[in-house]
Amino acid sequence: MVGAATGYYAQRLAAERLRTVYAIASPRIRQYLNAEIHFVLERIQPDDRVLELGCGYGRVLARLASATKRVFGIDTSLASLQLAGRIAGAGYCRVALMNAVQTAFKSNCFDMTVCIQNGISAFGVDQRSLLKEAVRITRSGGTVLFSSYAADFWPHRLDWFRAQAEQGLVGEIDEAATGNGVIVCKDGFKATTVGPEDFRFLAADVGLSATITTVDDSSVFCDIAVPEGIETA
Repeated sequence: MVGAATGYYAQRLAAERLRTVYAIASPRIRQYLNAEIHFVLERIQPDDRVLELGCGYGRVLARLASATKRVFGIDTSLASLQLAGRIAGAGYCRVALMNAVQTAFKSNCFDMTVCIQNGISAFGVDQRSLLKEAVRITRSGGTVLFSSYAADFWPHRLDWFRAQAEQGLVGEIDEAATGNGVIVCKDGFKATTVGPEDFRFLAADVGLSATITTVDDSSVFCDIAVPEGIETA
């Protein structure tokens, strides 16, 4: 992860503070988080080699490790990765300090590359470059999964951010600048959203097609089956 949002997560919202974000989540938010993971787990085979982009403190990694023997996670926060190594350390689960737009992995390394819970927006990077890199490191016949928030989930998402602001985990919400899928905090943090047509456009921009699925009325998933002999421009 790179960019201003990346620095925010690496410096202010990492490790235990990031874990607290999820600890204060409402039942509806927890439902959304579990639905996302379940959608991913349904697509994993026991021998798959799976990579999570932006793994944070290991919340998702631990669940992925229960489904396959070979799980990798990358992030730009060393503190989060150290916690992730303890939480998701069972089995073959490895973490590394790495940039999701320019990873150190060889091409065609993974059966599945996963970037969920709006990472495509939260990372604060060029989204086309992020998708292109995810496709590059995923084998032909493999799967790339990205997700963002569904439009109907906006009230729950905004309430969650307000709760985080009340706990001092993020800056005070700038209510005047917040709306239409974008949350702005007065400390400079900004969280946007990627919709179905945005995902289709991004996929087409690198010569691919995407299957778009709404899960739990809370997530929009972009599911890309990497074809044989793919070359991204």
